[in-house]
Amino acid sequence: MDSKYDTMKQSKPKRTDRQLSSEKTEAILEGGMQEFLTYGYAATSMDRVAIAAKVSKATVYSHFQDKESLFVGLIQRLVEQKFQSIFGASEAQVLQAAPQIVLREFANRALDIGVNEPQFLNFMRLILGESARFPQLARAFVSNIEQTAFRKLCQYFTNCPHLKLSDPEATARIFVGAIVHFLIVQEMLHGKDIVPMERDRLITNLIELITGQP
Repeated sequence: MDSKYDTMKQSKPKRTDRQLSSEKTEAILEGGMQEFLTYGYAATSMDRVAIAAKVSKATVYSHFQDKESLFVGLIQRLVEQKFQSIFGASEAQVLQAAPQIVLREFANRALDIGVNEPQFLNFMRLILGESARFPQLARAFVSNIEQTAFRKLCQYFTNCPHLKLSDPEATARIFVGAIVHFLIVQEMLHGKDIVPMERDRLITNLIELITGQP
């Protein structure tokens, strides 16, 4: 019995250093998110993060140089998780589809992130609230968004064979700006009852403005 148990223990694959490091990185990021959302950026310390992540302070510093690099790491993870697949399909499939379908999917995916994920909204509130004292954090967020969602949309407007836009970059900013404004007013500023607007109505009219078709 003991021999069989020992054999099973020995045959169980050991986790590699990379796997352990990845797990600790994820724990630190989760702990950092918890602390930043609870106490704000200024009041959060790496000691707090270590306790929340259930790792040593030395481990936190071995993964992130300082509090700012940890916050930027959270931004990068958030953007990668939420916006890398904002189209929900490959580039070739996107270019072949009708713009009305592509843009509606894009808008709904972006709004679903804000409406259905409270942690994302709270993190956005944190970035906006801290942007005056810590502008580098807001700049890091804009930089990462620029490299993912906005750049992909701009490339789509430039390369889409169904659209002939005079200024794809400005059009992308108009499209994203309308979605972000809707999200901020309706969800972050609790303006649903003050300036009510149905999501489908906004998206439909936005697509019509760009494509000339509903």
